[in-house]
Amino acid sequence: MAPSEQLALAVNRIPYLRPLEKFRVMARCPEAARLARLQRRDMERMLQRRFDDPGCPMASYLAAAETDRKDLTRGRFQCTFYWNRGYPPQLREVYDPPLVLYHRGELPDWSRPLVAIVGTRHPTGQGRESSYALAFELARYNLATVSGMARGIDAEAHRGSCEAGGRSIAVLGNGVDILFPHSSVKVGRSLLAAGGVLLSEYPPGDPPLARNFPARNRIISGLARTIVVVQAPLRSGALITADYALEQGRDLVVHRVGTTGERGLGSLKLVEQGAGVIEGAPDILADWGWARTEGSWSRTESFSTGEQLALALEAQMAGRMVLRSGRVYERHIDGNE
Repeated sequence: MAPSEQLALAVNRIPYLRPLEKFRVMARCPEAARLARLQRRDMERMLQRRFDDPGCPMASYLAAAETDRKDLTRGRFQCTFYWNRGYPPQLREVYDPPLVLYHRGELPDWSRPLVAIVGTRHPTGQGRESSYALAFELARYNLATVSGMARGIDAEAHRGSCEAGGRSIAVLGNGVDILFPHSSVKVGRSLLAAGGVLLSEYPPGDPPLARNFPARNRIISGLARTIVVVQAPLRSGALITADYALEQGRDLVVHRVGTTGERGLGSLKLVEQGAGVIEGAPDILADWGWARTEGSWSRTESFSTGEQLALALEAQMAGRMVLRSGRVYERHIDGNE
C-alpha cells in the first residue's frame, strides 16, 4: 500500500472532518509523521472552523489505519481511493466526493449507467411491489440498481435485482462490516451472493449513526444516471436524495405508484415541481434514447389458473422464473449465472 493510501485511511477516520476537508488535510499533511504532530487547535486553524466533536489524538487514527491495512491484506474488505482507476468516475463529478470508498463484493462496471431506486421505509403493498418489479426489470436489461438497504422501498429494490439474477449496489451509512438494519441482513447477504457490492465511505466498525444517512444519500444519487423515487411521504430521506440528484445534474423521476395517497405526498410534490413520471424500466430507457425491447416480466394470461400455476412452478424450479404475489417474473440469465 502506498504511503498516501495509508495516510488517506487515517484521515478518513477523523470523524469531525467534512468530505472536502479530508482532501485539504491530505494536501497540507502529505506525510503520516506530519499528521501525527497535529493538535486539535492546528486542525481548527487549518480549516478555519471550530469542531464540536472532541475527537482523539492523531496517533490513534494512524493506528486505526494500520489495522485497516492489515484487514485489507486479509481480505476482510477492500477499498478504492479517489485517485484510483477503480473509483467511480461519476462520483468525481459531485461537489463533495468521498476520499475513500470501502467495499465488500465485486465492484460493477462503472461505464454502464446505474439507476437508483429510493423511497419510504413504510411503503404500501403497491409501493413494495413496484420497487421490486422495477429493479427486476432493470436487471433483465443487465442494468444494476443502487439503493440504501433500508427496509421498505430500498430492500425491495435490492431483492428484485437479486432475484432477477442481476447485481445491486447498497450504499451504507455505516461500515461495510455491519449489515444494518437487522431486517435487511438477509437482503445484504443475498446481494453479495448475487455478485453485488456493499459500499460505504465510513470505515469498518463505524456504527449506523443518524447523521451519516443524509450524507450517504449523495453517494446514492451521485452514482446513478437516473434516480427513481418510488414512494415518499412529505418527510422522507428519499427527498434528500432527490435534492442531491438535482444538485448533481442527475435525472430525477417518480414512479407512478407514488403519485397517490398520503405515503406519496412527497413524491407527488416532486412531480408538481417538474419531475417526470415512469411506470417501468422501458420508460427510463426511452429517456436515455435506448431502443425499447420486450418487457421484463410476463404473465401466462392465455392459460387457465391451474395451468398458469403449473407452468410458473415448473419455470421457478428450473430457475427461469420467480413467482411473487401472484405474478410471474422472468429472470435474467447470462454467463455469470
